[in-house]
Amino acid sequence: MKPKTRKQQIISTAATLFKDKGYSAVTMRDIATQMGFKAASLYNHIDSKQELLKAVVIAIAEAFTQGMDTISTSSESSISKLKSIVALHVNITANNTYGMASLNNDWMHLEGDLDYYLKLRQGYEANFLDIITQGIAAQEIKDSNPEIIMFSMLTTLQSLYLWIPKKEQLNANDLVNNLNQVLIEGINI
Repeated sequence: MKPKTRKQQIISTAATLFKDKGYSAVTMRDIATQMGFKAASLYNHIDSKQELLKAVVIAIAEAFTQGMDTISTSSESSISKLKSIVALHVNITANNTYGMASLNNDWMHLEGDLDYYLKLRQGYEANFLDIITQGIAAQEIKDSNPEIIMFSMLTTLQSLYLWIPKKEQLNANDLVNNLNQVLIEGINI
C-alpha cells in the first residue's frame, strides 16, 4: 500500500480528533500537537479546519452515493440490493470508523458544502427507499411501511462506527452475513 501523504495524515488525524472531541471542540493547534508539529505548519498543507471536515465527510458521502448508484441500477432483486447496501456500510465503516463519526455527528458544521452533502444524503435515502418499495411491490419484502424499514436498517448501519472498534477480531464478511440475517431476513417474505 502506498504511504499516506502529509495531507492525508492530517485529514486522518483530524478525523480521529473529531470523533474523540467533536468538530467544534477541536482546534488546529490540537491537530498540530497530535501530529507533533506547530499549528502554522498545517497551513502548508490545508487552508482550514473546515477543509478537513469537508475532506472527511464529503469523501465518505460520495463513496456511499457511488456505491448506492451501482447497487440501485443493478438488475439484482431488491433483497440482493439490500444485502449489498449492508455490505457497503460495513466495508466503508470498517475502513473509516473515525470518518463515519464525523459523517454522523459533524455534517451540520459543513459550511459551503452543506447543500451538496444534503443533496447526496437525500439521493442516497431516496434510492434506498425505492429499493424497499420495489421489493414490497415484487412481494420480496413484507408489506410494511418502507420508511420504517429504511429507518430501522439505517439506524443500525449508521451506528456501526461505534460498535466495530470494540471488536478486535472482526471479520467484515461475517459481520455482513450476520447483519443480513438479522436485518434482511426480518423483512423477507
